[in-house]
Amino acid sequence: MSFNLLAIAQSGRLEHEAVLLAASLRLSDPGFAGTLFIAEPQPGPKWQGDPRISDRSRRTLTALGATILPFETRAFGSDYPHGNKIEALAALPDAPFLFLDTDTLITGPLSQVPFDFARPSASMKRENTWPKVELYGPSPTQTWKALYDRFGLDFDSSLDLSHPEDYWQRFLYFNAGWFFHERPHAFGNRFLAWAKEIRDNPPAELVCQELYPWLDQITLPLVVHSLGGGRPGPDLDAMDRAATSHYRTLPLLYARESDRAVEVLESLAADPDLRPVLRHWSAFKRMVIQGEGVKARALFDRANLPRREQVIRNTLKREGLWVR
Repeated sequence: MSFNLLAIAQSGRLEHEAVLLAASLRLSDPGFAGTLFIAEPQPGPKWQGDPRISDRSRRTLTALGATILPFETRAFGSDYPHGNKIEALAALPDAPFLFLDTDTLITGPLSQVPFDFARPSASMKRENTWPKVELYGPSPTQTWKALYDRFGLDFDSSLDLSHPEDYWQRFLYFNAGWFFHERPHAFGNRFLAWAKEIRDNPPAELVCQELYPWLDQITLPLVVHSLGGGRPGPDLDAMDRAATSHYRTLPLLYARESDRAVEVLESLAADPDLRPVLRHWSAFKRMVIQGEGVKARALFDRANLPRREQVIRNTLKREGLWVR
């Protein structure tokens, strides 16, 4: 089944990540039959400065087969750039889509992953980031139930009952690094409306909770559940494993991602058409060109990584190897 890919790029780091994403798709899945759309927010009152990508990156992305997709930002912008992934969905052609965070490498044949686009799902590569447990309540169960009630959803059917009450993995909670559905406009309209409702008129149970930067990940499971989706099954095991690497930052890629992810990154770094573009990204210059990624990788045992990402980040910072 053919489907489209959507990622976001804007001036700075994201435009370079988009180049890596597009190039890794061509390298690792040359038979991909869909279109890679790189969505680009346009200047407007919601942005401080011009968010558009450089002409240099635009030419490179186009040469790699990507289609630049301009979109208007009406609800979010500089104060919450994570909202780009929500608002860009309205600009997509109305066909099955897979959204990927731009800080993702394609490491295998993505087109062979058997997505059921009628049953949306999203990435489980997440940690216990939201909600924060308050000493005097409400409990995590009360917090999540308030959101399901707000939108008329059945809360109990969303729970993973193999986990105890109030344990974070009992609740439907995703990383918004990838998600998919058959209808981007229906998905995006609901995502946008519900994110704005939570931002502007949150239930009382959320009064002590931080909504930024978690708003997309708070809203996403509600949208997925409402459209008949849920946790990804074993048919999607290649996501965040053999087919994709959501690395977040280049130091984290070297610290914890697979040998295949490093191989893809360094193969792209050796491409004479890409290297002049990517060298304008300071993190790439340090980690890849100057070899600091090798030092970062030597600090960790991939078979026995710390359970919390923050521990990895702190180690990299202590060694002077943290850069974005």
